[in-house]
Amino acid sequence: MGFTMIERLRIDEPPTYQPRIPFEGPISDGAPVDVEPLIAKEESLAKTDGFRFVSISDYYHKYRSGALTPNEVAENVIRAMNDSEKLTPKMRAMIQWNEDEIRKMAAASTERFQQNKPLSVMDGVPVSIKDEFEVIPYILRVGTSMRGTKGTVDATLAAKLRSAGAIIIGTTNMHELGTGTTGNNISPYHGTPRNPYNVQHYTGGSSSGSGSSVAAGLCPVSIGTDGGGSVRIPAVFCGVVGFKGTFGRFSGAGCAPLAFTVSHMGPLCSSVRDAAIMYGLLAGPDLRDFNSISQPPITLDGYENTDLKRIKMGIYHPYFKHADREIVTECNKVVKFLQQLGGEVEYIEIAELEELRQAHIIAILSEFRTGMKEDYTEHLTELSPEVSLGLSSASCISALTYVTANKQRTRSINYLRDHVFNKVDVILTPATAITAPRIEPHHLTHGLSDQKLTADSMRYVSIGNFTGIPCLSIPVGYDKEGLPIGFQIMGRWWEDHLVLRIGNAVESYMENKIRRPKVHYDILQK
Repeated sequence: MGFTMIERLRIDEPPTYQPRIPFEGPISDGAPVDVEPLIAKEESLAKTDGFRFVSISDYYHKYRSGALTPNEVAENVIRAMNDSEKLTPKMRAMIQWNEDEIRKMAAASTERFQQNKPLSVMDGVPVSIKDEFEVIPYILRVGTSMRGTKGTVDATLAAKLRSAGAIIIGTTNMHELGTGTTGNNISPYHGTPRNPYNVQHYTGGSSSGSGSSVAAGLCPVSIGTDGGGSVRIPAVFCGVVGFKGTFGRFSGAGCAPLAFTVSHMGPLCSSVRDAAIMYGLLAGPDLRDFNSISQPPITLDGYENTDLKRIKMGIYHPYFKHADREIVTECNKVVKFLQQLGGEVEYIEIAELEELRQAHIIAILSEFRTGMKEDYTEHLTELSPEVSLGLSSASCISALTYVTANKQRTRSINYLRDHVFNKVDVILTPATAITAPRIEPHHLTHGLSDQKLTADSMRYVSIGNFTGIPCLSIPVGYDKEGLPIGFQIMGRWWEDHLVLRIGNAVESYMENKIRRPKVHYDILQK
């Protein structure tokens, strides 16, 4: 693997090792955000013709009306998870769940509703969490067979969900050690998760089981991580919503330290509204994570406003069009829809994209190699060929190359700030250049290493990870095989709320167009 472009660069700017962009203004004191106004009204939920994913709002109304209890939902989830492992092929979205734990959380939630004292809008709502976070009582394996640490303290995001009354249904499958974009995993414990839209296709990675668990209806929310598109890519391939906030917006405490300067935490959700609710509940400063401390207050002001007048949307045409034709066609339709809502399109240039892409790969590989020192030195032969090849390549990256890559990060951040976000409010792109790839039989035994496929999956994600800006991926259509197509919105640092607001407008474009996945469970059935 060569990085001659970066190695030959002479960059005068000093390196930026973490994209922690200073915020000028009042700093968040961690006060909770009231997300109840974001709960959709029952009549608006009932308006939709055809299929739509079950949302947090659906659970909210079912529980408060007494139509359903968390105990009943827990039994439905347990049945669905067990059934998903009896299918041929097995779905492998979830890798660990404890029926006693699920029932215990559901019983406590049911009792709170009986006393009319729910803890939050999330009380009784099933959620899943990627096998990269510490979650009591599950074993943290990070997608491998050789790791096995039982959590004694919840990761911050898991703790917040638990304190909000959510039912944590278990941990989700992931690409081994988070090092790929397909979800392929030949670890005998994990296996490769399947795409609910077509089980012969990949879910995307590395938060592969998170995308699959939401699309299959097991839960409306799953928590993932995104170091190189690992929330957004599986969200696209599985036809759900993926949100990566500004670097540091969501605490990474209790998450395996795999790629510490590019990794972001974020939710995969059944809707943009659910992503906004998760943002309001989970984002904010955390003393356990230094990167999260100095951030502005969380706000969702203006979320419901779909009048996009005076919102400037940047498009870099050569970049936008560098995707499969079907994807570009569908994404162009979304841009026209946003223009009809008043949004103004500005044609921009994003300089040094290839330098940024290479620098991001250098950073993430170097950090993976550092964070996986023990795995590499003691378990190299137990890792899949894709992972061992990637880590071996990372061993060849010099300190000089890593420093130069981070000098490029300084240039990329400065360029976005001074030449892009001084003209536009957001950048619009497709979310991936391809739809979910097909799983070939030999991939399941020998693994998969395909640099073109990886590049096509990651084409539009590196900017967000390397510079730390907030990004949202949203399903906007389907290809000729019925596989989901995704659209991406990227915003200024700390303007997560604007990205979500525009995402809410985009989602209205898909009203009555969402297709039911071939594997899908109705958890709210009595």
